Amino acid sequence: RPGRLTHGNALRFQEPLLRLSTQAVVIGAFHADESIRARFGLSYWGSAVLTASRAMGCGAVYSEDMSSRQDYDDLRAIGPFAQRSGG
Repeated sequence: RPGRLTHGNALRFQEPLLRLSTQAVVIGAFHADESIRARFGLSYWGSAVLTASRAMGCGAVYSEDMSSRQDYDDLRAIGPFAQRSGG
């Protein structure tokens, strides 16, 4: 069909994505997810984001669902839609 994505363009689109760092899902991460979920009252997905972020050495995550006032065991949540002061 006209305008379709060619095989070559699809491969070029995927190349940068394949260079991203990823965190494997292992049983230890699953148990850490559950601990974080119970402690902070987060959804499974929110706790999975925090677990993976911590394992990857991140200091902050962007989330519209987590409180920016809460310390998530040395991880900070940043609201992507929060207004900045002084700007």
